[in-house]
Amino acid sequence: MKRRLALNGKIVGAVVAVVAVTLIIAFLNPESGRASAAQGTSSNSASSATPASVDLSPSQLSSIKVEPLGSYVFPVEKEAVGSIGLADDLSVNVFPNYQGKLIKALVELGDQVKKGQPLYTIDSPDLIEAESTLIGAAATLELTSKELARAKALNGTNGVSERELEQAISDQQTAEGALKAARDAVRVFGKSDAEIDRIVATRKIDPVLVVLCPIAGQVTSFNAPPGLLVQPGNAPAPYSVANVTVKWMLADAPESDVPSFHPGEPVEVNVMAYPGRVFKGRVSKIYEAVDPNTHRETVRSEISDPKNELRPGMLATFSILVQKPVEATAIPANGVVRESDGTMTAWVTTDRRHFEQRVIKTGLRNDGQVQVLAGLRRGELVVTDNAVFLSNMLQAPPSD
Repeated sequence: MKRRLALNGKIVGAVVAVVAVTLIIAFLNPESGRASAAQGTSSNSASSATPASVDLSPSQLSSIKVEPLGSYVFPVEKEAVGSIGLADDLSVNVFPNYQGKLIKALVELGDQVKKGQPLYTIDSPDLIEAESTLIGAAATLELTSKELARAKALNGTNGVSERELEQAISDQQTAEGALKAARDAVRVFGKSDAEIDRIVATRKIDPVLVVLCPIAGQVTSFNAPPGLLVQPGNAPAPYSVANVTVKWMLADAPESDVPSFHPGEPVEVNVMAYPGRVFKGRVSKIYEAVDPNTHRETVRSEISDPKNELRPGMLATFSILVQKPVEATAIPANGVVRESDGTMTAWVTTDRRHFEQRVIKTGLRNDGQVQVLAGLRRGELVVTDNAVFLSNMLQAPPSD
């Protein structure tokens, strides 16, 4: 019994000695403990860096599409939202040159009109006054012409003196000038020479003033009920006419993008009314002022619309090419998955059976293609369609 106790005491003493020596070594050489900890951390990091992977069965492969990673030419462009409007420099409000009461509207809203085509007629007091002056001037000329003829016939027979003859000539010439001025005054109202001759011959006033269209285009607004008193420049105009083959798009671009825009740059416009259609144009003006509330600046573009399909007020988006296109490695958008933490991932394979998830960095997007800045190499086999199917498999609970 005493020998057994002595043996146990020796064992305990040996253990205590070993522990003590270990503590002393650790105290004197702390780097060994750190190395062990670092080794453990390195092992954990290595295991966490292992990419996620999925193995698919032949039936599951039909749910995805695998292709070699290729390239795509990306246009470098800026986008903004705006609205369609008529081109102000190709539109005109058709007011009469003189005030009067509207008699008859000759065209309707939406009609195509030619330059010089009659739009409406008015009963103009100014025209009546001008024609009255014309008739009076014609009568005066007729009278002075008769007086001159009589004076010439009596001259030399002591019936008319030279002074009276000269006066008759002067009166006749003055009447001729007055009639010419009166004809020009009536011609300003749009009356032709034939109409003026008829007024002079019949001594009958024609109070109807015909207002002609100053440009060719389409009637875009109409406010011409009979009896309306119309005056020059007094809105609303009876008619508005515009060249509708060219539209304006006014877009509000972020002020940070404005330095990228320059007049003459090509523009592509899309509207909801025509999905998939692209209307082309060019930047025509960049406005100077920036809205202090939205920090946006207006960019105006002229859009070609030969079929008059765009309507004023339509909401539109426009893209402006700001530099030459860039060719880059690209993956279809359906091959990119945005994970819950915001990172972008894609799936890579070498044997079309085992797939590994890879974090990628993306850039430009266009027409269903996504620029790959980092994470993939051109020519690698990647999932190009329904990549989210593989990501969902990682989230699915393991089957029993």
